[in-house]
Amino acid sequence: MLPIWPVMAKGWGITIGNEACCWTDGFSVENNWIVNGTVGDRAIVTPRRTGSTAFHIQQCIFPAGAFHLAQVGFAEQNCSVHPGADMSAILSTRDLRKSYDSGFEALKGVTLDIEEGEILALLGPNGAGKTTLISTICGITVPTSGSVTVGGHDILTDFRAARALIGLVPQEISLEPFEKVINTVRFSRGLFGKPRNDALIEDILKKLSLWDKRDNKVMELSGGMKRRVLIAKALAHEPRVLFLDEPTAGVDVELRKDMWDVVAEMKGSGVTIILTTHYIEEAEAMADRIGVIRRGELLLVEDKATLMARMGQKQLEVQLTEPVTQIPDALSEHDLELGSEGRSFIYSYDTNADRTGITGLLNDIAQAGLVLADVQTKQSSLEEIFVDLVQEDAA
Repeated sequence: MLPIWPVMAKGWGITIGNEACCWTDGFSVENNWIVNGTVGDRAIVTPRRTGSTAFHIQQCIFPAGAFHLAQVGFAEQNCSVHPGADMSAILSTRDLRKSYDSGFEALKGVTLDIEEGEILALLGPNGAGKTTLISTICGITVPTSGSVTVGGHDILTDFRAARALIGLVPQEISLEPFEKVINTVRFSRGLFGKPRNDALIEDILKKLSLWDKRDNKVMELSGGMKRRVLIAKALAHEPRVLFLDEPTAGVDVELRKDMWDVVAEMKGSGVTIILTTHYIEEAEAMADRIGVIRRGELLLVEDKATLMARMGQKQLEVQLTEPVTQIPDALSEHDLELGSEGRSFIYSYDTNADRTGITGLLNDIAQAGLVLADVQTKQSSLEEIFVDLVQEDAA
């Protein structure tokens, strides 16, 4: 993996030999190098000479040992450099920690890259650190150490630009009860200094099935509709990253499915979504990747399908025409479980193994004189995998 260095602020650059590859924002520079791309493991740089137009490059790749960071003499020195960040990630955390005066450590070195346009589901038991992680990224909580960048902007040194890219739907519903729906959404857009855009607000409200309620006071809405207003407010300033902290808590099943459709549509428009939830089926239905956090530590982040294939087991249920009281001795080597009322055998196997053992099992069942009525397979659910992971870590 090549080192990748996002440079988020003014007044720093990279020196290759005696030449400077400079990053500027708002300065006029006589001799700059522009990074065009890479060939193999080498960076391509070309000179750009201008006396009037400054430019801004956020990221650059160089082979290890071929570069060093250097100040290049600009008036303003305010730079955060984060080695190791993934160039394609819209959001990156590096060794993020949050501890309190009591000594409690809510986050323990969380390192995470989130790709633009994906849905990441963050799972964990109560008190695992999910909300603390979100609050830290969004600037509600100040990290004890570590770094976070959003769209290449550091959340501490370039916090306005970072927060402008983030939309947050909090766990708790907190809205002005006497305000109209449309006005509270407009207000949120204005907080980020965005100009009035009635067409955009109308589009958001229509997608969230709130357009007919636009002139209603918030207090007149149901709990599910209020949660949709929170989403509308979070989307009003056109963020690139959206955090949904338990978005369907307390919402009925039908409305929950509607919310899933809304999330899928937001992803289709290019919004990156980080979802925390206690509803495992929600993560299974929507997420591209799954992250599991426990006691402030990120246990894993993995593609959902890969995780289920790697950690999920399959079960073969062999149903019998006649019940049995116990598993015959001839089948003892297969580690079977006796099903309900003795009418079936349940056999667990690993789909990634060279041999599943199913052929030998069926042959042995026939040789034992048992007659099959039916055979069914079942894949481990994400919920079962999650429970196993958390219990494994606690052991």
